[in-house]
Amino acid sequence: MRGILPAHRPDQTRRPVLIRSALVTLTVAATVGVGAPAVADPTAATSVSNPAGAVHPAATAAPAIPVAPDTPAAPEVEARPVKLTEAAADQCGGRLALGRVASCSTIVDQQQHQFTVTTTVDSDVLIGRLTQLSGEIVQAQVTDPGGSQVCFLSSYSTECQLGPAGRYTATVYIYYGTGTSSYLLSFESTKAPSACKTLPERFFSFASPGVSGTLRAGLAARCFTFDQPTGTVLHLADPSGTDDVQGSVRDAENQPAGCNVRYAQNCTLTGPGPYRLFLEETYGNEAPYNLRMPRISHAFGCPTLPLTGFGDPGPSGGSGTIPASEIGCQALTAAAPGTVAIRFDGFAAQRFYWYLYDVDGQQVCSQYENARSCALPQAGSYTLIARNNNWDPVVYQAAVTSLNGSDGCAPLTGTAWDPPAVVVSQTSPVQTNCQPFTAEAGDRIIVYGAPDRWNQLSTWLVDEQGTVLCTEWSEEDGCVLPNDGTYRVISYLSGWDSGTTELTYRLQIRALDDPSGCPTVTPGSYGTAPEAGLAGIRCRVLDIPAAGTYQVRAVNANNYRQYPTIYDASGLRVCSWQHCQFPAAGRYTLVLNGPEVNKVIDNDHLYTVSVLPVAPSNCATAADDGPSIEPFRDSFTAPGEVDCVELPSPAGARIVRWAPGDATGAARPEITIVDATGAYLCDYNSLYQYSCELTGTAPFYAVLVSPENTAGGAYSVAFSRVDGSSSCPELPRGDVGATFDAGPDDFVACFTVPADQHGARESFTWQRTAGSGDASLSVFTEAGVRYCGPTSQSVNRTVTCHLPDGPLTVFLEADGVDASYRLTHREPSA
Repeated sequence: MRGILPAHRPDQTRRPVLIRSALVTLTVAATVGVGAPAVADPTAATSVSNPAGAVHPAATAAPAIPVAPDTPAAPEVEARPVKLTEAAADQCGGRLALGRVASCSTIVDQQQHQFTVTTTVDSDVLIGRLTQLSGEIVQAQVTDPGGSQVCFLSSYSTECQLGPAGRYTATVYIYYGTGTSSYLLSFESTKAPSACKTLPERFFSFASPGVSGTLRAGLAARCFTFDQPTGTVLHLADPSGTDDVQGSVRDAENQPAGCNVRYAQNCTLTGPGPYRLFLEETYGNEAPYNLRMPRISHAFGCPTLPLTGFGDPGPSGGSGTIPASEIGCQALTAAAPGTVAIRFDGFAAQRFYWYLYDVDGQQVCSQYENARSCALPQAGSYTLIARNNNWDPVVYQAAVTSLNGSDGCAPLTGTAWDPPAVVVSQTSPVQTNCQPFTAEAGDRIIVYGAPDRWNQLSTWLVDEQGTVLCTEWSEEDGCVLPNDGTYRVISYLSGWDSGTTELTYRLQIRALDDPSGCPTVTPGSYGTAPEAGLAGIRCRVLDIPAAGTYQVRAVNANNYRQYPTIYDASGLRVCSWQHCQFPAAGRYTLVLNGPEVNKVIDNDHLYTVSVLPVAPSNCATAADDGPSIEPFRDSFTAPGEVDCVELPSPAGARIVRWAPGDATGAARPEITIVDATGAYLCDYNSLYQYSCELTGTAPFYAVLVSPENTAGGAYSVAFSRVDGSSSCPELPRGDVGATFDAGPDDFVACFTVPADQHGARESFTWQRTAGSGDASLSVFTEAGVRYCGPTSQSVNRTVTCHLPDGPLTVFLEADGVDASYRLTHREPSA
């Protein structure tokens, strides 16, 4: 906020105010250069006595002078209260030394208090601070020996650029010229400070507690001096905690050196040294401070963190506690260039953000950009910095593992699919594990991993030099290896609860190209169980005899669908849907996907795979027209079986399907309607809630599979054509109606309602007259559109339907048990 003056408001037209003044002279010591001996105690003040409320003698003796016409407008901010911890002798005029604070308890109306400063340093920059304690707004004008304005002082500290050495005057006044106020006034020189505390080399250590003290209320600035090479990188800690302490650094030429002290941050010193740092409280309050500036370039004072091999780092790991919103460090030494993995325990990693710097303070790696590995460009010293972004202190563990070695790796493994998953043990929260394997150039390797209890598992591939492979996103699965040789899977678990001593997880390293250890499956036939049956190993080799589209289904023992991906011989994706188009005859690889991406599916997971041409063949024919609706009966003999039924209706016809109302499990199969090419037309929902129009190429087929959670069993389904003229018996209007005797083999009946035997609204009633079970009703138009129903199952019910003109067909669908029903229809009653 230095040097920023409140703008003059043109709407404030005020007459010049005549202010009587008191003249006080302040002399600046002619001391030049950083590190000059202190000439005054900046926390002490020499005051001229003036009883509170009294008019200073000089205030009546000095001649009245007008306020300068370019006086800035009063700042439109409320003065922040200033904390005073001790009573100070009143000084409203008189000699004021640099680094001292003048405390004036009363300035009244048009009084003017003048302070002069004599400097022997050309082109000095004064830091001036005028702090309002109470009452009306006060300002101060600083003028040179010739009376020309240099700067204004208001609510915040201001840097005043002076000219030649000589006497300068600061005039304090009430802005509006009426009322009473009290204030503090202080000046400090940036070229010849009153006192500068030297910061020794040990101050820049990460182990240094820093320099602590208290800034007196109203103090312009406190000076510190230090010498470091130009280009030094420092970490500037927040000096105040809860107060608004801040500062700036100037070089030997009194120019800003690129570092502003307020919030935690890094900075690089610019310009020549030695340097001065001027510390202040933004609002002029009394404030404690703790100044810390550990050096990141050529850092020292950090605990040593040795590079470790794979596995539990043991005593080679680091640990520490970082206070809230602070940083901690560890010192690394690399004997040669290479890659490393940097680990913090999971609790700390969620609250930290780490950076790695080289010996010159240049950032080499950071947490998110280098979560897997960090490349050390050369041998030498490095500094690992962790910033605690939490409100509370955090205790942490850390380890840095070399990735370009094999020390601590597990025994070599292969990439075949039939061995069980590798079990990995982790006994430290910062442990990094290594699983080597051999492969050839061009192999496409995929890695699956799964914690044995909930956790977050990280895995990636590196070569023999520790270089991370396949870092870019790809729509393909797996990683293509560049050369023959030994590669490694690097892995670890992030979560680690208090009291945990060991966690385990499993890994599968598999080759998608030219897979080894996968059972072979060939296309089967509709209506028969899959030949291979239930077996383990998450892959299958599909031996496809000809190009085309096949239906590929994988289910477990309870007929729950599994979700595979199919790859070609080079390991590239072919499909991941039930209907898979194979571009050519040959061998393809089916791999089950886990419930989460790249999860382990071990050999104890049993499933079966059926591969069928998408166009059904060798299917039985079911009746779908006529007054007598004959059900089709069959059974599923094993998980994964797919049955089919040929439908005699022609293209353009509309059909629906029926099943006993009480049928469940395999007795109510899932049905899909396809044409002669296997093209999808309708599913279960369309057949049940609407009607299915047969489009495409005849003949048409119903493809049936057992629902999930049913391994097999018998079923009975029926199909009806619902468009066109109906051959069903007529349902008379009135109380007589018609009857229907239901049973296990006869669970649906149809009736015709002529066009002149119904209105636009018609009520239909069915009632069970014998037996058990219940029934539901559906009404179709001659176009095959379901206008009413399917209703809910009921023993006795009346429903009213809104109907179009023309003949109707009514269906009553009952449970598969013996029962008798009476069905009637009539005009709705009033």
